[in-house]
Amino acid sequence: MSNEFSLHKEIAIYMDIIYYLASCDTCRKIIKSLPKEHDFKFHDIKQDPITVAELEKMRELSGSYEALFSKKAQLYKSMDLKNKSLTEDDYKKYILEHYTFLSRPVFIIKDKIYIGNTQQNMLQVMKALV
Repeated sequence: MSNEFSLHKEIAIYMDIIYYLASCDTCRKIIKSLPKEHDFKFHDIKQDPITVAELEKMRELSGSYEALFSKKAQLYKSMDLKNKSLTEDDYKKYILEHYTFLSRPVFIIKDKIYIGNTQQNMLQVMKALV
């Protein structure tokens, strides 16, 4: 029985994840383009906000909270954050406070992170899936 538990535990640790926004047309389009045979865990960041632990794992993989932060978000503009000197703690705080500050989608595939919806990023995601 312990072997079965450790097998399931290992699978859970290495499952590929997509952090996305279900109401985002771009995210939906990207998800539709993914290979159907690949088994992802889908995490809608609006319905189920990311945890501190999830964000810290993303930061560990990406190198910074700033790399995860969306400067395209309407709140970024309306709060005039562009004209403020934000620290890593600020980026972390804003991402945890409101889902819109997380660049999306975020893919974690085989313990590597891919952030955003650029064509280059999506090519890297597709390569990682083969």
